[in-house]
Amino acid sequence: MRDLEKYKGIIPAFYACYDSDGNVSADGVRALTDYYIEKGVKGVYVNGSSGECIYQSVEEKKLVLENITAQAKGRLTVIAHVACNNTKDSMELAAHAQSLHADAIAAIPPIYFHLPEHAIAQYWNDISDAAPDTDFIIYNIPQLAGVSLTMSLFAKMRENPRVIGVKNSSMPVQDIQMFKQAAGDSYLIFNGPDEQFISGRVIGAEGAIGGTYGAMPELFLKMDECIKAGELEQARKIQYSVNEIIYKMCTAHGNLYGVIKEVLKINEDLDLGGVRKPLPALNEDDLLIAGQAAAMIRAAKEVYLR
Repeated sequence: MRDLEKYKGIIPAFYACYDSDGNVSADGVRALTDYYIEKGVKGVYVNGSSGECIYQSVEEKKLVLENITAQAKGRLTVIAHVACNNTKDSMELAAHAQSLHADAIAAIPPIYFHLPEHAIAQYWNDISDAAPDTDFIIYNIPQLAGVSLTMSLFAKMRENPRVIGVKNSSMPVQDIQMFKQAAGDSYLIFNGPDEQFISGRVIGAEGAIGGTYGAMPELFLKMDECIKAGELEQARKIQYSVNEIIYKMCTAHGNLYGVIKEVLKINEDLDLGGVRKPLPALNEDDLLIAGQAAAMIRAAKEVYLR
C-alpha cells in the first residue's frame, strides 16, 4: 500500500555544500540537514538542480546522500534525484539510494539528445528497476531538460507500479491540473515553481518541492498552513512577499544558489560554501543584494509569523 502522506508538505531542494577547496563538505551537508529538521519541513529533495547535480560525480552524490540519511535518522522524508546523462550511472545511484532507505528516487529525462518517448520511458523504468522497493517520481522540468512530460508518456509511466507522481516544474499551472486529473488520488503532483506555490497547491498539488524554500522555509510553511485553513488572502500576501524576495535574489550577477547560500550565512549562520564552476560566483555587488534579500526575509517573518 502506498504511503503518500509522507510526501505531502514542504520539501526544500537540498543545496550543494562545499568546503573552502570546493570539495563536497560532509560537515556542511549534516549542518544543513539539521537546519531543515529544526525548521520542521516535511523532507528534502537531494541532488537535484539546487544540488548542482550535473556538476557532481557519482561518488560525490553518494557522499551527499549518505550524510543526509545518517544525520536525519528517519526524521525527514528523503527523495534522491538520481538521474545522470546515462542509464548505467543513474541505476547505480538508484540502487545506492535504496540501500540507504531513501523514501523515493526521482529523475529528469536524459538531456542533449532528443530521445523518442519510448526511450525516455525505458530510461526511467531501468532506473526504477535498480531500486525495486523504492517509490519513483518523474521530474518534469522542460525549460532545462529540453523535454516535456506529455500525457501519453505519463500514461506509459503509470504502468510502472513504483511511480507515485510528478515533480512538476513547468511554468503553466494548468499542467498540474492535467496530470492530477489524469492520475487521480493514487498519485501525487508536486508544485515546482516557487513563484506559483499557492496557485499550484490550490489547483491540485498535494506537495511542493522548491529551490528557494531553504532560504525562507518558515514562509512556505506558513503559506501551506494558510491554504489548509482556507485563508487564501493571507496566503496570497505571503506569496507576493516571497516573490519579491526571489526577484531580488535573481538580480545578482552570480548564480541564484550562491546568493541563497550567502543569505543562509547571514540569517542562519550556515556556511555552505559557494557554487561550482561553470556556475558564476558572487561579486561584491551580489553580496549587497544577498544582504538586502536576507533583510527582506527577516522583515517578512516579522509580519507573517507573529
